[in-house]
Amino acid sequence: MTKRKPTPFSATKAVKANARERVGQPKPARVVDTEPRTGREAKHKPKLDELIHKEE
Repeated sequence: MTKRKPTPFSATKAVKANARERVGQPKPARVVDTEPRTGREAKHKPKLDELIHKEE
C-alpha cells in the first residue's frame, strides 16, 4: 500500500482554523425573506411608450 501524499500548506486554512479556536464558530447566516411580487405589472416591465405617456 502506498503512502498518502501530504496536502500542501494553505495559509488561509491555517488562519481560519486559528480564528475558530480563539473566537469560536461564526453564527450561520440568516436568509432574509422577501415577499414575492405578484400581479401582471410585477412580471412585465413597462414599455417605453407607456413610460413616456405617464411622464406627460
